[in-house]
Amino acid sequence: MDHKDIATPNRTKEILQTYGLSAKKSLGQNFIIDTNILRNIVEAGDVSEKTTVIEIGPGIGALTEQLARRAGRVIAFEIDERLLPVLDDTLSPYSNIEIIHEDILNVDMDAFYKARLKDTEEIVVVANLPYYITTPIILRFLESHLPIDRMVLMMQKEVASRLSAQPSTKAYGSLSIAVQYYMDAEVAFTVPKTVFMPQPNVDSAIIKLTRKKGTDIDINDEELFFILTRSTFVQRRKTLWNNLQAAFGKDERIKDKMSKALKQSGIDPKRRGETLTIDEFARLSNAFSQMGFTKNDKII
Repeated sequence: MDHKDIATPNRTKEILQTYGLSAKKSLGQNFIIDTNILRNIVEAGDVSEKTTVIEIGPGIGALTEQLARRAGRVIAFEIDERLLPVLDDTLSPYSNIEIIHEDILNVDMDAFYKARLKDTEEIVVVANLPYYITTPIILRFLESHLPIDRMVLMMQKEVASRLSAQPSTKAYGSLSIAVQYYMDAEVAFTVPKTVFMPQPNVDSAIIKLTRKKGTDIDINDEELFFILTRSTFVQRRKTLWNNLQAAFGKDERIKDKMSKALKQSGIDPKRRGETLTIDEFARLSNAFSQMGFTKNDKII
């Protein structure tokens, strides 16, 4: 299908002028005006006819049309009501796109899956995410346990490096662990700010998250695992012991149980959270679980 690409400076300006629109700062909108970048995103997602793509924030449809040319189906969630008639127009040549006017954070994922995705061979999430909502959207998808095969996400370069960070690096934190618990994370490529209209203040990056096929991480209590990892990064410069005390309490009974759990897991309480691998956090979490700690013991 050969249609004039949306993602060119002239066509983007023309569409925005026709509908009297400008990028909404409150929604972190920046429109991409480079088709090569968009094709690279589609490529990174390994999108094919067997793929159902869930797109977050289609904007004026620039990335959506590139996805529709390769995917079996595209389901796009757009929160900005002003863009619905635009998308209706710009994407009219494509019959495999469905636009849903809803905030993805309010979607009942289980009901959505049963209604629209149940017989889907492959699910890929693609999004150009505004920085202020990047983390909640990623965690929403991961924690929903939807059978997503891959996620290809554009975000601030700095956030992308946090998602793919390794232990003992400045970028490594509880977000790195939360993402890498479910997915293999890699930065596919960086995106200069010059390909956006209007130009953001920072460069972006495309991160590719691929569902782990199987994992050796065996966790007794998933909620406790995530509470524990988050608590050890509250004060990055403090030791594990100090952060755990701040999270779970300082009375002697608690300290005794924590001390035993650390000993059982073979982890030195003087280490900092940022030095622990996911496997070590899993050992620690399981030891805490065996000592009778639950998510309800947390103070943070």
